[in-house]
Amino acid sequence: MSLLEVKSLTKRFGGLTAVNDVSFSLEAGAITAIIGPNGAGKSTCFNVISGFYAATSGRLFFEGADITALPLHAVARRGIARTFQTTALFANHSALDNAIAGYRQRTRSGFFDALLRTPRERREEREAREHAYEALRFAGIESSAARIAGSLSQEAQKRLAIAIAIVARPKLVLLDEPVAGVSGDQMAQHGELIARMSQAGFTVCLVEHKMDLVMGLADRIVVLHHGRKIAEGTPAEIRADDAVVEAYLGTAVA
Repeated sequence: MSLLEVKSLTKRFGGLTAVNDVSFSLEAGAITAIIGPNGAGKSTCFNVISGFYAATSGRLFFEGADITALPLHAVARRGIARTFQTTALFANHSALDNAIAGYRQRTRSGFFDALLRTPRERREEREAREHAYEALRFAGIESSAARIAGSLSQEAQKRLAIAIAIVARPKLVLLDEPVAGVSGDQMAQHGELIARMSQAGFTVCLVEHKMDLVMGLADRIVVLHHGRKIAEGTPAEIRADDAVVEAYLGTAVA
């Protein structure tokens, strides 16, 4: 079943067309990778899906509902979360506080609840802390809960970004270059974490340049080139696609 339908999506910035008439769907529970050379439109596509950019044309349907015109916070409340190429954290706060902040998008307490310490505020504060610890455990960094986020290693910060993304139990998680700056055994471990996300019921869509990771992890792959979709299929189908090999993968990978 399709969780997200992207139909004829186009995003222009003045005279530059970053995403050009792109269509694809994300199946519930699957891992889909969007690949392509630098400047292919991958991150722009993520930014439109998540509500960070408004589409120039085309439509986005999430669980059958048109979310094309929804702002960023409304898209998040629907159940779409994302990470960024450059890890966006509250660097001077603890890992736990960062995860709690990620959960707060689904709480209802307002200014007066916080001021008066209402029962709702106290209940939601407990819930936020419990869910934050659970997300840190899932990401494998519960031992770093009290550490300042900016002091964590690059790989641990990437794990924290995932914990923040999943803490409110979204239905779809968009991972923008989740292993950028991560190498060796740590990259393999990060791939295992992403696989566990799918096993835990999250639908995952990732933008990534590390082809070994993508080919071993993704159920389906969408290939963009100069803003257009040039191929879509299983990893085996993408490896065998001449247009993809010419545009991006190279004969060594093929």
